[in-house]
Amino acid sequence: MEQTESIRILTKTLSSGNCQVTFFIESEEQPQYGYLLLQEKKSVSEILEEIKQRVAQRKKDLVFANPFLSIVPRKDDYSFYLFSA
Repeated sequence: MEQTESIRILTKTLSSGNCQVTFFIESEEQPQYGYLLLQEKKSVSEILEEIKQRVAQRKKDLVFANPFLSIVPRKDDYSFYLFSA
């Protein structure tokens, strides 16, 4: 069975010059949304690729997490937030 995911993004330039990206991942398995803070302007395809890479890394971290720990250890990343919808 093939899973289909689509990613919608909204961008906003902040007064600091940074770019805030709000994204929505529409998936049959688990819809998600989140925020990405970019220091420089990027094309839409580059933004989508970065979101896909970071989501894949989060999934990989969960697979290798210790099931006996209640907190998944990960490096602090204050420019990427991911939530379940």
